[in-house]
Amino acid sequence: MTFLGLSAEILARIQFAFTISFHFIFPAFSIGTAAFLAFLNFLYLWKKDAAYLRLFEYWKTIFAVTFGMGVVSGIVISYQFGTNWAVFSDRAGAVIGPLMGYEVLTAFFLEAGFLGIMLFGRKRVGENLHFVATLMVAIGTLISATWIISANSWMQTPAGYAIAENGQFVPANWWEIIFNPSFPYRLIHTVLAAFLTTAFSVGAVGAWHLLKDKTNRQARIMFSMAMWMAALVTPLQIAAGDAHGINTLEHQPAKIAAMEGHFETQKGAPLILFGIPNDTTETTDYAIEIPKLGSLILTHSLDGEIKGLKEWAKTDRPPALIPFITFRVMVGIGFLMLGLGLWSLWTRWRGKLYDNTWLHRAALVMGPSGFVAVLAGWHTTEVGRQPYTVYGLMRTSESLSNVDAPAVGASLIAFIVVYFVVFGAGIFYMLRLMLRTPGGDDGELEKGPVKAAGIHPGPAQGTPMGGDDGL
Repeated sequence: MTFLGLSAEILARIQFAFTISFHFIFPAFSIGTAAFLAFLNFLYLWKKDAAYLRLFEYWKTIFAVTFGMGVVSGIVISYQFGTNWAVFSDRAGAVIGPLMGYEVLTAFFLEAGFLGIMLFGRKRVGENLHFVATLMVAIGTLISATWIISANSWMQTPAGYAIAENGQFVPANWWEIIFNPSFPYRLIHTVLAAFLTTAFSVGAVGAWHLLKDKTNRQARIMFSMAMWMAALVTPLQIAAGDAHGINTLEHQPAKIAAMEGHFETQKGAPLILFGIPNDTTETTDYAIEIPKLGSLILTHSLDGEIKGLKEWAKTDRPPALIPFITFRVMVGIGFLMLGLGLWSLWTRWRGKLYDNTWLHRAALVMGPSGFVAVLAGWHTTEVGRQPYTVYGLMRTSESLSNVDAPAVGASLIAFIVVYFVVFGAGIFYMLRLMLRTPGGDDGELEKGPVKAAGIHPGPAQGTPMGGDDGL
């Protein structure tokens, strides 16, 4: 039985991809935003400068909305393991279940316990304890990412398991399960991606307000901090991505073949910049190549061997087109980020960081780039893992519940409608919050601890290097 010509398996995969794509953008933003808030709080306590407190108050509401939408959208993901992927849940539950449980016991309780203090408790608990609460929320988001990435990495590179007589995966060594071969690379790559996603969002907001008023001090601080992150973290992310690619070549060579668009095994394989992989003809059409560069990047040798998709039976290969395209989207955005970061260093050195209108416009355009990049990377990873849920051990077709295509199709349509209404409204509200002029109202700050400490807002100032009070 099909629905609109699609099988239950395809519809269930589309549904999971849709819901997790919506969910993923919120943790990717909240991880970086929580760290940003903790750093703003630290700078305020260190410098006793009201500008940092204003920025904290400005971004904490945006973080709260993001965090709430992330929690709500994550709940739906958990239910789908029972509704659409019950066989996978039964067979892999002894491994995946505890990892998800550890996230709740550590990260979620930590976040939930300190979130209220962070959002509402500054005047009630004092500034130092409030900073501790903000720091705990930031640490909690990182711990949450750690457990989720560990669970996903185990599905990509399973280790530390045994298979019982009934076919279930059972833990044999928890250290090997948690710290499976791809886990460190995925964790570093994902966390850096979250920091860059937040940096470019903050930079776009700062650029927007600088385009309206180049003297706005809070906008200057936002933009300066974001451009420092772009310049310093993007090269680290490119290096982390390279290491992750080499690890993937070792443990998931079929995924690399799909990402690179290689059907034939080659020594001295070219880097295919653009093309259209065709699984039917087993060729990459209209390919634009750089000779030997593919082998150099992946094996660090001009004559290194790269396996092609023909090394595997067609039923054991991932589809090539999607990971080929999404991988190039992710890498392309990464180099655009690097370019913007280097451009900002140049203008900072010339003392023009806050005056270069074209730089501000470019930063505004690049605002959503982090979200596009993390989604492209996620789809590269997940589609490249096919046809398996547990790589090499359990196929996606074997993981599906006994569900009918019309039922899955109807729920998919319902998800699409509800998600676009509910989360569309939430995202619209977040954008409205970002359009507020930062530091526009000092009333609350003047009544609070800033006034009591005798600290007053300073004028917008820039150093010869284009920084703002050291940033």
